Amino acid sequence: MPLRFTLRQLEYFVAVGDTGSIAAASERVSISPPTISASISQLEREFGIQLFIRQHAQGLSLTPGGRRFFKEAKQLLDQAEAMHDLASDIAERARGPIALGCFVTLAPLVLAALRRSFEGAHPGARVSLVEAHQARLLEMLRRAEIDVAITYDLEIPQDVDFLPLAELPPYVLMAADHSLATRDSLSLEELVAEPMVLLDLPLSREYFLSLFQKSGLRPRIAERPKEVAVMRSLVANGYGFALANIRPRVTLAPDGQALMSVKLSGDFRAMTLGLATAVSERKSRIVTAFLEHCQARVDADNIPGMSPPV
Repeated sequence: MPLRFTLRQLEYFVAVGDTGSIAAASERVSISPPTISASISQLEREFGIQLFIRQHAQGLSLTPGGRRFFKEAKQLLDQAEAMHDLASDIAERARGPIALGCFVTLAPLVLAALRRSFEGAHPGARVSLVEAHQARLLEMLRRAEIDVAITYDLEIPQDVDFLPLAELPPYVLMAADHSLATRDSLSLEELVAEPMVLLDLPLSREYFLSLFQKSGLRPRIAERPKEVAVMRSLVANGYGFALANIRPRVTLAPDGQALMSVKLSGDFRAMTLGLATAVSERKSRIVTAFLEHCQARVDADNIPGMSPPV
């Protein structure tokens, strides 16, 4: 009997089963909701079963039969992906789709350059990108929505592998005309009386505040921007100093005002830039190729879009 369904339809079905909604599945697989809805209806007609209970308030819930079908569909998609890997092994090249996530503050600097160099080395790669905060990146790894996250070693759980690439120590960011900007180094004790512009992102915020807590100090927080670009502009216009780890090669704020980077004296934990992947017995060839590509191209003195640490 000829098969009247496709792996693509199973992919859409699994996406809805994972997310619990056609709208969320549409964003995940970048396909219109009507197409996903039609695919699920076709699967239900083909197999003569109801896969979902449609609840207006709670979205879609798998039926008991749908849960069994969902488990088998995921296994079938995994086997199909394994055939991609087998073909790559036979051809001795990495090919196929890879979804990359990136921490939001890193994405403008490293993501495009790493994608470009990776696609140049592996023309058969099909790369998709997403930017998010740390908690969201970890969630997406668990849900297999991304294959690799380019991020920091912040709150990495046991079910996630982390491959370190480069250490990024904290430094002081100041307006070029600040009275302390010409110093070779500054301590937190010298800064604590100055207004601070704190990058107010989850986990990043806690990291920077912990530097003061370790020294028994409390900063004078004047501004709490949630975007790096806003933080840099506020600092450049004299609203306070900031602590940062990434050093863009451009030494100007987005509005063209000049900035200065000053070494932070003291023994403080650096943030480690690296690659996070879900723990698994075997990583696909395309994922392994990306990990090896980044290891060969990234270290503390050579990070796309960044100057070496202060």
